[in-house]
Amino acid sequence: MKDYPDFDRMRRRMIGEQLLARGISDVMVLSAFENVPRHAFVGDEFLKTSYGDHPLPIGNDQTISQPYMVALMTQCLGLRGGERMLEIGTGSGYQSAILSRIAKEVFSIERMPELAAGARKRLASLGYSNCSVTVGDGTLGLPEFAPYDGIIVTAGAPDIPKALVSQLKEGGRFVIPVGSEYSQVLTVVEKCGESIKKREVCECVFVPLVGKDGWAK
Repeated sequence: MKDYPDFDRMRRRMIGEQLLARGISDVMVLSAFENVPRHAFVGDEFLKTSYGDHPLPIGNDQTISQPYMVALMTQCLGLRGGERMLEIGTGSGYQSAILSRIAKEVFSIERMPELAAGARKRLASLGYSNCSVTVGDGTLGLPEFAPYDGIIVTAGAPDIPKALVSQLKEGGRFVIPVGSEYSQVLTVVEKCGESIKKREVCECVFVPLVGKDGWAK
């Protein structure tokens, strides 16, 4: 029998030391983190560090983001429950699962078929039935299900993709890292009629957003 860590204790410690201590105060976000098992979204070799204060590799040169960054981006969306969400960059599916505990529907796009298949299987096995994963170019969004109450991009973009702005509902929020391939600024975009308002939150580092309105492969 394997000697598994005490995941519940690790998750409580993560919430207290990494989220609450850094200003994550949205009760819906904190509740989602309490209920989503982060360890289920990493490989067995990372189980003991699955709640650590850092990103972890998930294969294909991609990562599961640091817990605080996932929480900060989610909090920046200002969700109140019942929203239709678009996520760009499914990865392991962890951010999708967090969103699913707050939003009504989560549509996620992943450009790598193998990661998409793994996330789709993982989310289904854990009971996150309000999440769907599509393989495609995330910079183009999913216009067939638009408009969205919120959009979250989990990769660094050179600029704000126009296609995604067009799919955002009036008054909706869009959270995206914008900058170079090696460092970005987490940016919150709000749609106001034909214009947008931008607010910079903090510096961050994400893998590049690859696609027509992102970086080349």
